[in-house]
Amino acid sequence: MAHLVDIGSFKAGQGQPPFLIAGPCVIESEQLVMETAGRIADITKSLGIPYIFKSSFDKANRTSIKSFRGPGIEKGLAILKNVRDHVGCPVLTDVHTEEQATEAGKVVDVLQIPAFLCRQTDLLIAAANTGKVVNVKKGQFLSPIEMGNAVKKVEECGSRRILLTERGSSFGYNNLVVDMRSFPIMRSFGYPVVFDATHSVQLPGGGGTKSSGQREFVEPLACAAAGAGVDGFFMEVHPNPDEALSDGPNMVPLHQLKSLLERILRICDATKPRP
Repeated sequence: MAHLVDIGSFKAGQGQPPFLIAGPCVIESEQLVMETAGRIADITKSLGIPYIFKSSFDKANRTSIKSFRGPGIEKGLAILKNVRDHVGCPVLTDVHTEEQATEAGKVVDVLQIPAFLCRQTDLLIAAANTGKVVNVKKGQFLSPIEMGNAVKKVEECGSRRILLTERGSSFGYNNLVVDMRSFPIMRSFGYPVVFDATHSVQLPGGGGTKSSGQREFVEPLACAAAGAGVDGFFMEVHPNPDEALSDGPNMVPLHQLKSLLERILRICDATKPRP
């Protein structure tokens, strides 16, 4: 059975318009977050795409202990609340502990379980118990069929507010590959499936003390996912990725976002079932 998931003012799932999760990887400043959220909201509104703003208050899995992690939960959640209140879109953020899930659940619309933590039972339970939408990213080390176990953990808490996100699988050293079979496999669990187009082109640890990436492959992979059939797209977007404090090499430049989305929408329209 296919479940539709309510997020803000729209429904996500099969038969619904594709939605976008997008924003800077990490909260660098309130000004950057508000300006970027506002500009993406304008772009998606002009294209008729439901939009969820994404940014992290803490990046707990950075390659180096010296890497920038974000402003922390108190300041970060206050900024995300401002986005929700003033830009008027739902917001999403990562959580890494049960305590973070509980606190973030008081502010955001979607709690995201990072790929490295998708098997952490207590974290999944804590996120589900908030009543908010839970977006579980597929671990780079898991086959898509194994994500059914994560789904069952959330369902056992009484929640049907689940999204599943593909972000590539480990393939040799510092490389990821996207298996397009994962979309119909994960869709078979009955929940909306999202393609993370920017983390899928990441080169984990490829920069020595930080990850690298190949943003030139975001568009072809996103287009392939649109053709394969997904319900939403995840993209980290920044006005100037080369100066970003996290994930710059794989983020989409803000000025390129609209044309990328226009192409994806054409493919989604061409491949949707006809009566």
